[in-house]
Formats: sequence, C-alpha cells, structure tokens
Amino acid sequence: MSKVFSYSGDDSFCPGGSVYPNPKDSMFLSLGHHVDVYFPPRKRSRITAPFVFSGERFQQKHASIDVLPNECLFEVFRRLPGGQERSSCAGVSKRWLMLLSSIRKEEICTSNSTQSLEPKEILVSVKAIKPSETNKKGGVTVEKVESEAAEDQDCDGHLSRCLEGKKATDLRLAAIAVGTGSRGGLGKLSIRGNNISRGVTNLGLKAVARGCPSLRALSLWNVSSVGDEGLLEIAEGCPLLEKLDLSQCPAISDKALLAIARHCPNLNSLTIESCSNIGNESLQAVGRSCPNLKSVVVKNCPSVGDQGIASLLSSATFSLSKVKLQGLNITDVSLAVIGHYGKAITDLALIGLQNVSERGFWVMGNGQGLQKLRSFAIISCGGVTDVGLEAVGKGCPNLKQFCLRKCSFLSDNGLVSFVKSAGSLESLQLEECHRITQSGFFGVLVSCVGNLKALSFTNCLGIKDSTLRFSMMSLCKSLVSLSIQNCPGFGNASLAMVGRLCPQLQHVDLTGLHGLTDEGLLSFIESCDAGLAKVKLSSCLNLTDTVISALAKQHGGTLELLNLDGCRCITDASLVAIAADCFLLSELDVSKCAITDSGIAALACAVQLDVQILSISGCSLVSDKSLPFLAELGETLLGLNVQYCHGISTGVVDLLVERLWSSDIGALRSGALAMAADRNIYHTRTTDNRKLRSKGSVTLDKFFNIKNQQSKG
Repeated sequence: MSKVFSYSGDDSFCPGGSVYPNPKDSMFLSLGHHVDVYFPPRKRSRITAPFVFSGERFQQKHASIDVLPNECLFEVFRRLPGGQERSSCAGVSKRWLMLLSSIRKEEICTSNSTQSLEPKEILVSVKAIKPSETNKKGGVTVEKVESEAAEDQDCDGHLSRCLEGKKATDLRLAAIAVGTGSRGGLGKLSIRGNNISRGVTNLGLKAVARGCPSLRALSLWNVSSVGDEGLLEIAEGCPLLEKLDLSQCPAISDKALLAIARHCPNLNSLTIESCSNIGNESLQAVGRSCPNLKSVVVKNCPSVGDQGIASLLSSATFSLSKVKLQGLNITDVSLAVIGHYGKAITDLALIGLQNVSERGFWVMGNGQGLQKLRSFAIISCGGVTDVGLEAVGKGCPNLKQFCLRKCSFLSDNGLVSFVKSAGSLESLQLEECHRITQSGFFGVLVSCVGNLKALSFTNCLGIKDSTLRFSMMSLCKSLVSLSIQNCPGFGNASLAMVGRLCPQLQHVDLTGLHGLTDEGLLSFIESCDAGLAKVKLSSCLNLTDTVISALAKQHGGTLELLNLDGCRCITDASLVAIAADCFLLSELDVSKCAITDSGIAALACAVQLDVQILSISGCSLVSDKSLPFLAELGETLLGLNVQYCHGISTGVVDLLVERLWSSDIGALRSGALAMAADRNIYHTRTTDNRKLRSKGSVTLDKFFNIKNQQSKG
C-alpha cells in the first residue's frame, strides 16, 4: 500500500516535514475555554504500552505479555492444548501459577474447541517458556514438585501427595493442582504440620478444589490457618471425596462439615480429632447424608456429645463397621445406642470415656446389636466392672480380639466370666489391670473353650508368684503366643505351671521378669512340645548360660528369633551353643551381654548358622579383633547393630561399613543414624545404584545400623 500512495511511512507524505516544529506541541495543543470539540468513541485498547520521550521523538516500549490483565491470561491458559503446556506455563511465575490453579477442570477448553488453532498460532509459545529467576529462587515449580513424588501412585491410578512442615505451602498446593491434572489426577492429599511463615491457607485448598476434582482422600493435621472457606471449596469441587481426616484444625467448624455431608455422598471414612468447633450438628448431617459411611473416629472434641454420636450411629446402622470414640463427653446413652444400632460394627474402641458407668456397658452388652463385633478395645474407662464385662461377652458372640487397659475395677471373677461368655475369643490383651491376680491369669487358661491363641499381660502388678493346682484335663492346647511383660510378681512357679497347661506354645515374650531364674525357665522349655520359634527374654537379669544352652539344644531346630537384650550374665558359652544347634536362627540380639570377641568368632565359624539380623549393642568387651568375624557374618547379614561398643574404634567401623556395603548389607554411617532409626530406613541395591528408600513395614526392632563410636583414646 505504501507503494501505491508513494508513502514510505516516514516524512515523505509531507515533504516539508511536520506541521509542528516540536512533536510535543501536537499532543498538548491549547484550546480555548469556549471551544467544543467532538471526539468519536473508540474501542478501548486491550494492550496499553507505555511510552517515553527521548529528545525530539518519543519511543514506544516493547509490548510484554506481563501487561495483560488476569482475565486475558485466564482465557489464554484455559485454551492451552494439554496438561504439559499448562505445567510449563505454571513454572514461569507465581502469578501464572496461581492463575492456572484457579481454572476448574470444566472451564478448560476441549480439543474440539481449539483444534482450529495450529500450534504456531497459539499466543503463548509454551516450549520457549522457561521458569523465571524468581521461581528458581523460590524453589517451587510444577516440575520440581512432581519429581519429588514421582513414585507416589495409588492402586486406583490416582496420584498421592504428602506435604509436611516447611513444604506445606499454598504455592506447592497450587503446583500440585496444576501438575497432577495431566497424570491421572490427584487421589490422595495429606498436609501435616504447618509452615510458620507461609503455611497452607484457604487459598491453597481452593486451588486443590478447582484443579483436582478426582480427590478421594484428604488429611489435614495441625493446620490452624485453614478454616471453613477452604473446606467449603473442597466440598463443592471434589464430590468424589471418600475419606476425610481432620486433626487439630481449630478454625474448621460445623459449617464446613455440613457442606461435606451435603456435597460428598460417597464419604465412607471420617476422622475428627481435637477440633473444638465441630459438634453434634455436623455429625447428625453426616449420618443422614452419607449412606456409605463405614469408619468414624471422633477424638478429643469437647463439643461432641450424646446427641451427635447417637444420631450418627442410628442413621448409619447398616453401613458403619468401624467406630472409635476417645475423650468425649458422652454418657451411657451413647453406649446403649451402640449396643442396639451397631449391627454392622466389626471394630470398636472406647478410650477415655470418664462419664460412662457400669450401666452403660451392661446395656450395650444386652442390646444384642453387636453380633458382628470382632475386635473390641476398652482403655481408661472407669465404668468397666465385672457385671458390665460379662454382659459384653455374652452380647458379642463373634468377638475374636479383646484389649483391656487401665481398668482398675475389673477383678478375677469378671475376667474369667468374660472369657467363658466370649466363646470365639482368640486374642486377649490386658495392661495395667492391677486387680487381676495369679488366679485370674490361670483362670483364663483353664476357662477358654479351645479358641484362645494369644494371651498378653503387661504391667499387671497384682500378680504374685505362688504354686496353684489345676486339673490336667483343662489344658489350653490352642494357645500359641504368650506375652508376660513387666509383671514383677510372675516368677518360676507361675512359668512352670504355664508350661504344663500350654504345651503348644511357639512364641514367648517374658520381657522384664526380674524374678525369673534358670530353674523356672528350664521347666518351662521342657514342657513345650511344639517347639519354640520366637523367644524374647529381654531384661531377665538372672538367666545364665545354662538355660540358654538348654534352650538351644531342645529347640534349636525350630528357633528363629532369640532376644537376650540386657541379660548381663550371658557370655560366650551361650553363643557357642547357639552356633552349634540353632541352624534356623535368623534374628539374634545379645545387646548389653557379657560376650567377647570369642563369641563373635564362634558365630562366624558356625557351618549351618544363617543369622540375618545381629545386635551386639552395648557389648563393651567386643573389640577391633572382631572385624574379620563380623565381615564373615556379613555374607548373610541384612542388619547389624554395634552401637555403644566402645571397644570398637572408628577406623574399624569404617572398614566394616565398607565391607558390608559391598555385600549389600544395610549399613549406615553415624551421620544418618538418628534419622534412619526414626524413619525406619533400610538399604537396598538396585540394578544401577544403591539408594535409601523408606519401608513402612520394617519395624524399628528389626532395624539395625552401624554407629561410629569414638575410640578409647
């Protein structure tokens, strides 16, 4: 067009130059006070670029996408073709991240509405976008958040994320909301703790609600800055929510839980702990609106009373299978409702209910509604008496597991009557029930009808050792596991009687029985016909090598685990017997025993011994001379504990770590000791390299490590 009019775009249109000598005058032409000027309406420009004066000419700055208002960017972002593009844009700046996280899934344009746009025509070239320096310094990008949890995926195909402590921020939640959309969607989110300076607020939950409609499980623990507003967004944006866990969230009230009940009919698990503003009204709504509710845990909520619990349980009669009530201001009314309406309950726990009396337990047992109850725990409830417990036994014909702790009014008669009534009982645990004596203990053994498999007594100070007579016709042949821990009155006579009454025992835990000697244990092991597989004798101070040698000789063919921690009279002679006879032993703990290098050498020279976990912690007589023997054992070891072995020098520990490392042994240096022990970390080798991984199923008592100790010098 410039050629047609012979106009080059410069001053050629007016050869004489501009009409105004100074271009500024053209912009600020003075008009009279009485001159009317008509300006036709113009469409408002969407992009306004600033200009600056430079000498006689003004120059316009280069237009930037940052000057676009949020409304325009919103329209651009929701038309991006895929999740990867949105994730890339989210890494540009915090502003873009928060804008992208505010887009609901239904607001994203489908491929049909954007298929006419070629990739080169898209306004934002996402491939050319790089995270800004601000985001790099901030340390929060979608790619970084996703890479931190790349392996967290549930069995249903949805992703799982957990934010703890300093990582729990709104920016990370926004990044998760944007990044998980293209990877199957977020299925489970846990927020534990709070960032003091930039903690999770309602804004972060809003981002999750808008970007993660597939969310099925949400846990908020100790998040004081999240209130009703955030949970209301979750209720409206995540209708598929099935599990909700609220712990120490004081800003959340009935209003939020009412919204959850109204919008999330698939809710099947609800946990409320230490939420002072949640009361009866919301629990009533959950019972009415959530027909699939299966699990309810209410703990330390002062506003919850009989009205809420009774309404919830009566509304969910045929679905609710797990109930845990702890530290609530409920009375016998709630227990009566449980006994009548708990037709589907299989697991029940009542903890710290101070306002419940004997009448409540009696009514609950006679309600005939707990026919399906299989597991029952009563802890710190003063209303438990002989009469109430007997009624519970009669009213729960299918009860398999029963745990009773800190119930000081229960006596021998009530315990024996309960065992006789609960004919299906398989496991019985008692702790700190001080009115239970030796008569009650043996009364349980002779009264069980043949189903009791596991019996545990812990810290029951009423048991006193004495000789009792029972008919040999009343043998408890079904009992396989026996645990008697820290009951100081349980001694030789009682243990010898147990051996005669329970010949099929295989797992025995006698931790903390200071009065036990070789005499009582020898009589016991001679009576065990089935063969002992797991024996724990920790802190049995009076046991010697004589009884351990006899144990190895008689049960070495079946013994798999032996714990002698704190048995200070055990010496190398016991290790020699173990090495000779216990060819199935896989776990051995001789911590704080009087063993020396000779005992370690005996274990290393054993032909058939295949110990996988060995603990010699606190064995001060073990020295550097044990290095070759420990290295020899390392061919089969999966764990080794040499903490507080002051006779082993730093250099030897380093050599041991190096040798065991090459044998794929779980050995950690001292710097990682505390962290590893707390997190149950074990070491494994992959095809490419070795790396630390967490394993929840590995218990702490099976975890062993190597700690660098200072040499005596």
